[in-house]
Amino acid sequence: MPLRIPRRRAGAASLALVWLTLSGCSTGQLIARGAAPLIDHGMAAMNQETDLELARASIPANLKMIEALLLADPGNAAYRVQAAMGFHGYALGFVEADDPDRAVALYQRARDHALVALDQAGMPQAMLMGKPAELQRALAKLDARAVPALFWTASAWGKWIELQLDNPARLDELPRVEALMQRVLDLDETYYYGSAHVFFGAYYGGRAPMFGGDYTRAARHFDQAASIGQNQLQWVEVYRARYLLRQMGQREAFHATLSRVLDAPASPDPELHLANALAKKEAASLLAQEGDFF
Repeated sequence: MPLRIPRRRAGAASLALVWLTLSGCSTGQLIARGAAPLIDHGMAAMNQETDLELARASIPANLKMIEALLLADPGNAAYRVQAAMGFHGYALGFVEADDPDRAVALYQRARDHALVALDQAGMPQAMLMGKPAELQRALAKLDARAVPALFWTASAWGKWIELQLDNPARLDELPRVEALMQRVLDLDETYYYGSAHVFFGAYYGGRAPMFGGDYTRAARHFDQAASIGQNQLQWVEVYRARYLLRQMGQREAFHATLSRVLDAPASPDPELHLANALAKKEAASLLAQEGDFF
């Protein structure tokens, strides 16, 4: 039997939603902050999802819920980080391969949310585009509490640049992304299963040495990420194949690495179920293109 909400309660709920989204007073902020446990549980439930079509259909509504809460509490750094994570993950897992232009917009949206959190952590946005020495001094003042904002700003910014490599202005921003991610390594290299090392593995592995690539350095970063995550995050090996092994022309290693990803058992960490399901999807896609790569 379908659930029916009494009209009186439905009206009260509608008024509460209007109050939440339109009110700029402290009461609206209290309501938004009171929803934090629900948002946390929602993120956990989504991370544990293994049905990719269900995840694809569900994530946008969850993201809009977080943005509704941010209308009431725009300075909420935790919600900003969750929004950045969500838009980044949705773009990477469900949009980039089929619609790169839309993915660019979603990565920018993720970065914009993370930038607000980074500002709350003590890094004004204007400083990011300032002189390199000023940026380094500002980064040095940040402590481990800034790591989530640093990581998701750099991750989204990096992907935003990657999809616009034909624009020289975007390439000029890459050293700033590198500086932010290096600060993540300095403060907490274990954050999100060592994913800052995955970033640098792709950063140094995806380019020929004449253009700043360093295959040995890239391999060390991928190995360190795998060690930190105890080989549970399958994206480490997907990115190793996609960026390093493909660039090096190592077809057998490319094939073997991605095949291991497809054959990997479910992680004992339920928080990795969705991420690894998406990694397997990407591994299958890369294997299907193997003949074009080599």
